Amino acid sequence: MPIPSKREDEDKKTFMSRCMSDGTMKEEYPTQSQRSAVCMSKASEDCGCIEAADFKMYFELYGSEEELTVDNLYIPEESEYEDVGEPEEEWDVAANKPGLWENIRKKKEREGKNYKPAKRGDPDRPDPDSWKKAQKKKKSKSHNAGSMEKYVFDSKEEADKMAKKIGLSGSHSHKTGDGKTMWMPGKNMKDFQSWYEKHSDEDAKGGFKYEDPKTGEVFTYRRRGLYKKDGRTLLLVRAAKYQGKTVKLNKPFLTPDGPKKRSVYVKNEKGNVVKVNFGDPNMKIKKSNPERRKSFRARHNCDNPGPKWKARYWSCKMW
Repeated sequence: MPIPSKREDEDKKTFMSRCMSDGTMKEEYPTQSQRSAVCMSKASEDCGCIEAADFKMYFELYGSEEELTVDNLYIPEESEYEDVGEPEEEWDVAANKPGLWENIRKKKEREGKNYKPAKRGDPDRPDPDSWKKAQKKKKSKSHNAGSMEKYVFDSKEEADKMAKKIGLSGSHSHKTGDGKTMWMPGKNMKDFQSWYEKHSDEDAKGGFKYEDPKTGEVFTYRRRGLYKKDGRTLLLVRAAKYQGKTVKLNKPFLTPDGPKKRSVYVKNEKGNVVKVNFGDPNMKIKKSNPERRKSFRARHNCDNPGPKWKARYWSCKMW
C-alpha cells in the first residue's frame, strides 16, 4: 500500500507527525521504530545530505515542533495529562482556531460512523495499567459525574449495570423522537437526576446549555435533562467542552503511536499554540538514578534547555 507523500508547502516536522499516525503506515509498519525510519526517509528525500542528517539527529535526540492541523490535533482526556510543575492554562481550540475546529467538525460529519476518535483502550493509547493508575489519581481529586450522555444506553441490562455501579436501583426507559427506546439508571428520571445533581459540579445559574453536536447550535433549558434535536442527543455544553474543544497547555501526555513518546501543547514566541513532540519511546526515564540524571542533563546542556516551545526543553524537563 502507498506511503504518504509530502503535501505542497508541508514541512518535514508536520509530515513526520502525519506519516507516523497514518492508518496504512500503522498496518504496514506496526512498530514505531519501523515507521520512524520509513517516514524519515520520505520526509528527507528532497533535502541535501547535511540538512537531512541534521533533521534526523534533532528528531531522534529531541523531537519536533509543529503547527496544529486536522491531522495532528488530539484532545487528551483529563487523566492522560502529566503534571510536571509548569503553570497550567486551558486553551479553547474552537474559539482560538475556528477554522481548524470547523474543518474537524466537517471531517466528523463527512466520515460519519467511520469517524473513530482515539479513546482509552485503543492500541495507540496508554496501556490498561497506566489507565488504571491515572483513573485512581483522577477519582481521588474529583467526584464529578461527567456528561449525562454516558448514562444513556440501548439496553436495559447496560442501564441496570450502571445503576448498580453508581448505587441506584433498577432502570427506566425513554422514547426518542424516532420511536427508539433508550434506558437510563434509576427507577425513574427523578431518581436519576437527584443522584446526578449531587455528583455534578455544573453551575446551574442561568439555566443549562445544550449543544447540537452536528450544527453547533446551543439551546438553554431550565432543568438538566436528556434533550434531542432532529433525532440527535444534545450535549451539555460543559460536557461538549471536554469532548473536544479545549486542551491544557504546558501539560505533557503520552503518545504511544508517535511521532515521539510524549507531546505537549505550548505557546511559541509569537503567542501561537503549537504541538511539541519529544522523548525517546524506547528509553525509560531514570531521573531517580543520580548518575544517569547527571549524565543526561550534561549531554543535553539541560542547565540551558532553550525556549519552552522546543523539544529539548521538554526532554530536559522530564529529567
